[in-house]
Amino acid sequence: MPIDAANPVPPNFQRVAGPDQIPPHVPKELIRSVGLTMGPDFLAAPHDYMKKLHDEQPPIYYDVSPMGNMWHFIKHEDCLFGLRHPEFFSNEGATPFPRDPNDYFYFIPIEIDPPHHRKYRNIVDPLFCPAGVKQLEGLIRQRANDLLDEVEAEHARTGECEFTTAFGRPLPVSVFLDIMGLPQDMRDTFVEWAVQLLHSNTREDMADAMQKITVYLKGAIAEKKAKPDDGVVSLIANAAPDGVPLSDPEIFGFVCFLFIGGLDTVFATLNNIWLHLARDPELRAETINRMETDPDKVVEELLRRWSVTFSGRVVEQDVEVRGVQLKKGERVTFILPAANFDPEVFPDPLKVDYDRPRKTILAFTVGVHSCMGGHLARLELKICLQEWLKRIPNFSVKPGTHIEYRPGGVIGPEFLPLTW
Repeated sequence: MPIDAANPVPPNFQRVAGPDQIPPHVPKELIRSVGLTMGPDFLAAPHDYMKKLHDEQPPIYYDVSPMGNMWHFIKHEDCLFGLRHPEFFSNEGATPFPRDPNDYFYFIPIEIDPPHHRKYRNIVDPLFCPAGVKQLEGLIRQRANDLLDEVEAEHARTGECEFTTAFGRPLPVSVFLDIMGLPQDMRDTFVEWAVQLLHSNTREDMADAMQKITVYLKGAIAEKKAKPDDGVVSLIANAAPDGVPLSDPEIFGFVCFLFIGGLDTVFATLNNIWLHLARDPELRAETINRMETDPDKVVEELLRRWSVTFSGRVVEQDVEVRGVQLKKGERVTFILPAANFDPEVFPDPLKVDYDRPRKTILAFTVGVHSCMGGHLARLELKICLQEWLKRIPNFSVKPGTHIEYRPGGVIGPEFLPLTW
């Protein structure tokens, strides 16, 4: 049901967690506790783990967790259906980040279903559409090469480079701050807040991070209202769709969602891809060659192979999928990396195959809630591959390195020391 984002009210969805809060209609044979995002098998090798879900779990199952019980979808067909049908799977209240009920806001536009969703997307689409993103190519390429100068200098001094802090994180975050009109000297602080929010094991830690983000962004929004500029924060703060200025909750919810979404996902994607390229010289050589002839195919296949996040929904009305009864108010997670490993759609799914028949990948979801930053992420990955591989074609993981993953909803190695 459409909601009024200008006058937000906390949704009345009961949060259920643990084995004593399983709804009676859930078949016992579908109850699981798979440890998604936090279990030891997941943290040991997240993408291998999500491929194995197809071997070990039914297509739809009910996962029981102390962080919250919910249905999991792992099949490509089922995820496509759910993502394309907001009348059954609503985004209202589906975002897990804690908010003050006395100062509530919706994350915009991710929590706004049709028909009001498009009003908000129209404000920023000119910047994030393919034509708008194309105008950023020179900026992204310059930032990539500036960082590569520093990477090569660091390697000359130490014989190695910590990819995460030297390139993988600062490149997309710096570009994002340029687009948003936020200060570059706050980059590391912003990243610290995002990591605390996205990778904490407790809702208390998440709430603490959310409070820091809230205080900062409210101040930034006030500044942009007083002194508008060309950044996205200013664009949203001063927007008036259909001649009606956005309310304070709308402005904050929109800016806050973009802020959170822009700080972690591309970095995690780069870390995953560079780890694999460092371990597989043959794939690296093929990638270098194919970036000359088929860069878009390379980018799509690498995004399929290393999708990094999930998509949550709340059941809007009772619905049956594959004979499974889902009830209004229950939570659902579409496990997008698992959908991209569905063997019925992507045979031999863990193999990188740049000549796969074109299929819909779910790295950025689909439907009305498809990721606004998808085109930007594709361009960033393309430029990073082109510029890095041109200057540093041969590299490997530093001997003795133990790759670790943080718990949370964005999947990527925490650190990646490289040498060449």
